[in-house]
Amino acid sequence: MSQTVYISIGNSDDKLTQNEWAHFVEDVRQALRNFALAQHGEWFSATDSPWQNAVWCAEVRDVMIADLRNRLAATAKAYRQDSIAWAVADVDLVAAAS
Repeated sequence: MSQTVYISIGNSDDKLTQNEWAHFVEDVRQALRNFALAQHGEWFSATDSPWQNAVWCAEVRDVMIADLRNRLAATAKAYRQDSIAWAVADVDLVAAAS
């Protein structure tokens, strides 16, 4: 079994320099490459936004969830972040009309 999750990071408090932010994004991206079954999307705040945010949607096997969460927790600590958001999606497929 697997879960579809949304993982969100941000830099609205400007703790991170642009260079640190870029590395933070890449480290989260790499964690998903290592632990996710599939990545369904990657989104960022507008470049002229007063803050920086990133969100990924990924499918994670149940047996890999703890490993991914542990990796994200270590990544948050490495970048002086209080947390990384983890939201489980309730996926319901809408069948095509007949």
